[in-house]
Amino acid sequence: MKKQGTVVRWDAERAFGFIRSPQIPADVFFHLRDFTGHPGPREGLQVTFDEIHVGGKGPRALSVSASTNTILAPTAETPPDEAALLPPGRRATPRSTPPHLKKRDDRLVWSALGLMALWLLLWLIGIGLGRFPWVVLTGVVMLNLLTFYVYWRDKHAATAGDWRVSENQLHGLALAGGWPGAWFAQQILRHKSSKQPFRSMYWATVGLNYLGLLAWIFWPQLSGV
Repeated sequence: MKKQGTVVRWDAERAFGFIRSPQIPADVFFHLRDFTGHPGPREGLQVTFDEIHVGGKGPRALSVSASTNTILAPTAETPPDEAALLPPGRRATPRSTPPHLKKRDDRLVWSALGLMALWLLLWLIGIGLGRFPWVVLTGVVMLNLLTFYVYWRDKHAATAGDWRVSENQLHGLALAGGWPGAWFAQQILRHKSSKQPFRSMYWATVGLNYLGLLAWIFWPQLSGV
């Protein structure tokens, strides 16, 4: 039998939340993947769901959907749905990214790729000057693959409600030289790509990585050693 409740907590970053129902003494846990409907879960939304119990973890909700009798009061700030303004038989077309925003995103992508190319060039210069052995490139590649995997693991843990990787560990991998892998993970997995404090710290680790690499390569020449 379907139960009714209200979403009392929703963590969009970690993709899970809790439902409070008068029929159940404890708040009920649910994942985003257990929710069906549009636009998605939010705090205060009335829902129906099936309750299950997994081990000793407490109640969990499956087949969560918005209650059909949920009525959202219109506000002056909320414009009518575009579909309601179209003639019958026509569908609203999705909005494309404004040209100026698309150009800005393209510039950011090319800037990041340019930084990676320059970073790789510095490694090759260091190898040519005898500061690093050739085998170091293998270590750099492995570190970046590891960084991408750790991001993927953290993304999976966020949706599954499992143990998360700390942000300090992610920044540590970037600082050690895994920042290109971190960048690709942010773009491909869409993980940690919109959290501004994290992004600011990430770019700080990129700058520190550059400074450390430059100092290691050129300090002997500058100091006369």
